[in-house]
Amino acid sequence: MSLTSGNHTSRKTPTTTRSSAARPASPARRLREESLRLLVALHGGVPRLEPFTEPIVCEGVWKVYGSGEERVEALRGVDLRVARGEMVALVGASGSGKSTLLNVIGCVDVPTRGEVTVAGERTSQLDDERLTALRRVHVGTVFQFFNFLPTMTLEENVELPLVLAGEPGHRRMRRVGELLERVGVAAQGRKYPSQVSGGQLQRAAVARAVAHRPAVVLADEPTGNLDSVSGAAVLALLREIADEGQTILMVTHSQEAARVADRVVQMRDGRIVA
Repeated sequence: MSLTSGNHTSRKTPTTTRSSAARPASPARRLREESLRLLVALHGGVPRLEPFTEPIVCEGVWKVYGSGEERVEALRGVDLRVARGEMVALVGASGSGKSTLLNVIGCVDVPTRGEVTVAGERTSQLDDERLTALRRVHVGTVFQFFNFLPTMTLEENVELPLVLAGEPGHRRMRRVGELLERVGVAAQGRKYPSQVSGGQLQRAAVARAVAHRPAVVLADEPTGNLDSVSGAAVLALLREIADEGQTILMVTHSQEAARVADRVVQMRDGRIVA
């Protein structure tokens, strides 16, 4: 029987619609919202030393692992200051503390004691959430083994720091295009990491590290797996970036890499010795 027959009043069945508020956020939108929240967390009430002239400051930094007979002193009272736009090569034998120092400055690890200041922020005053925000905003990293996501193209890998920083889509794509062109791998932008050479990957890795314009770029053996020609090209890129005002701290065993730097800092047994 029809609902409109007799004395029945016609009723419209409410149409179920999904409002934009109820629609699940896309992964990109969630990353943007999380990044904006972390940015607020980072700058909410934390004293800032603006304008900072030394993006990297280490004061009496120790890093100790284990205790008793298992105690290892990876860093032993390290003092280091790196100026804005300075390129510093960190050299020393394996086990001298270079990578540990890089991890502490990059907010991947925390010192046992001493103070580390990155981009004007004392890391000891920041909780885990704010340390994450500091890494996303002010630190870029060039890894020895690239660390690209294999299911994403070079363009998408380079874009990722900009997504995490909350950059709008049109700005992201413009920035990625400019960087890939600059580092000489624009033609490979839509290829996957497995489809390009090691030299091309490392150039793209430099682009990814500087995409969000961090104050500090940390490079861990950036030429360690490259031939001499590709290595020289990567070093030239890092030199250009430092000349434009970004600070670079580079761990290296390469004499060629050390010669490109403004200063060479030598480590031995967890200490800076020269």
